[in-house]
Amino acid sequence: MDSEKVRKFDVVIIGSGPGGEGAAMQAAKQGLKTVIIEKFHQVGGSCTHQGTIPSKALRQVAYRLTTLQSDSIFRNIIDGGSLSFSDLLKRAKTVIAKQVQMRTNHYHRNEIEVMHGNALLLDEHTVEVKDIDGKTDLVHGKYIVLATGSRPYQPDNIDFSHPRIFDSDSILTLDLKPRTVTVYGAGVIGCEYTSIFRALGRKVNLINTRSSLLSFLDDEISDALSYHLRDQGVLIRNNEELDRLETLDDGVIAHLKSGKRIRSDIILFATGRTGNSDHLGLEDLQIERNKRGHIKVNKHYQTSSPHIYAVGDLTGFPSLASSAYDQGRFASCHILNPDCDDALVKDIPVGIYTSPEISCIGKTEKELTDMKVPYEVGHSSFRHLARAQITGQTVGMLKILFHSETLEILGIHCFGQNAAEIVHIGQAIMCQEQESNSLKYFINTTFNYPTMAEAYRVAALNGINRLC
Repeated sequence: MDSEKVRKFDVVIIGSGPGGEGAAMQAAKQGLKTVIIEKFHQVGGSCTHQGTIPSKALRQVAYRLTTLQSDSIFRNIIDGGSLSFSDLLKRAKTVIAKQVQMRTNHYHRNEIEVMHGNALLLDEHTVEVKDIDGKTDLVHGKYIVLATGSRPYQPDNIDFSHPRIFDSDSILTLDLKPRTVTVYGAGVIGCEYTSIFRALGRKVNLINTRSSLLSFLDDEISDALSYHLRDQGVLIRNNEELDRLETLDDGVIAHLKSGKRIRSDIILFATGRTGNSDHLGLEDLQIERNKRGHIKVNKHYQTSSPHIYAVGDLTGFPSLASSAYDQGRFASCHILNPDCDDALVKDIPVGIYTSPEISCIGKTEKELTDMKVPYEVGHSSFRHLARAQITGQTVGMLKILFHSETLEILGIHCFGQNAAEIVHIGQAIMCQEQESNSLKYFINTTFNYPTMAEAYRVAALNGINRLC
C-alpha cells in the first residue's frame, strides 16, 4: 500500500446518522481532524431518511387529521379516506430535505469532511471508500467510530420483492391505496404504523406474537394503548405467529399457526431490526457481533479493538436516536481523554409516537415489585385538566411512581398527547441528587395554568394523599 495515497485523520467515522453526527461534532470541536463516511449521497442516515423523521412526520399529519375529524366543526368537511399514504409522505419529504440541509451545513461549518461511498476496513486503522462510480480512496484513522445504524429485519422465508409485502423502509415507497392493512409485529414501529394507517381510515389487523403490546412498558400504559387502539377500530391479535404467507396479485393472506387466515391488501413486517455490521470487513478484525448484527462494546463504546468504537443502533438496545447521538459524543470524549467520566445517564426516556403518544422513564410497577421496593402511585387523568379540556385532547394520564418512605421519584409514565414532551419535566427531577429527587418538588412548585405540565402537581398530590 502506497502510504502517500492514504489520507490521514485523527478520527474516521462511518455513518452519518445520530451516532455518527454526535461523534463527528464532538471530535471536531475538540480539535481532532475528522472525516465522516456516508454510503448514500445525502447525510442523515436511516434516522433521517427511513426511520425517525419520516415516521414521526407521517404520524403528525395523521394526528392532525384525527383531531379535525373528532371536532364536530370540521368533521363533515374532512374525509380521511380521500388521503393516500403518499399524500402524507409529501410532508415527510419536506422535513427530510430541511434536516439534510441543516446537517450538511453543520459539517461544513465545523470543517468536518464528508466522503460518500461504501466503507470497508482493510485493517485496524485503514478504511477503503468506494464511491458510486467505483472510484476508491484510502483513509487512515488513529481512531475509528462505527455508526452504521440498522435496517429492518427480514425473515428469510418472506419475499420482500413482492409489491404487497413491506418493511418499515419500503413502506415509505407505498403508492397503493390499501383498504385493509396487516401489521405483523407489535413493537414500537408496528404500533406506530398501526396508528398512522388507522388515522387514514384503513382497516388494520395488528398481529402480536406476545401476550400484550409493548411488554416493556408499565402494565397500565400497555393496557391503555391496547384499549384505545381497539376503540379506534384496530383488530389486535395477541399470542399469534405466522405459519406462512400466501401472496396474491391483489393482496396477501397471512396463515397463522393458530389456524386463522387473515387477508389484507398489504402486509407490513415490523419484526425488529438488524445491525448494519456486515460488509464492513469486521470478520478479519475479530470484532464480536451477535446474530442480529449488533456489535459488543464496553461502557466506553469500545469494541474488542480499543481504538475502534461502535455507537447507536449498531450496538442494539436502547436503539434510540437520542441515545445514539450521546453515545457518539461520549465516544469522542473518551478518544481525547480516556479518563473522562462522561456516560449516558442511568434513566433514558422512551418516546413512542402512537396515537395517543406514550413516553416513560425509570422503573415500572412490575420492576419495583420484583425488586421489593416500597412504592406508591400518583395519578393524574388528562380529562380532569383544564388545558386538555380546552384542546379536546382528554385521553391519557400521567403516572408517578415514588418511594413510599423517601418520596424519591422512581418512574414517570405518560400516555396522551405530547407525552414525549411532558416526560422531560419528570426526567429533570429524577436526575437530581437524591435529596433533590423528591415528590415534594411537584407539590411545592407553581405550574402555569392551564397547562398539561400541571398534571405533575395533580399526580403528586394524588400520590401523597395515599400515604395519609
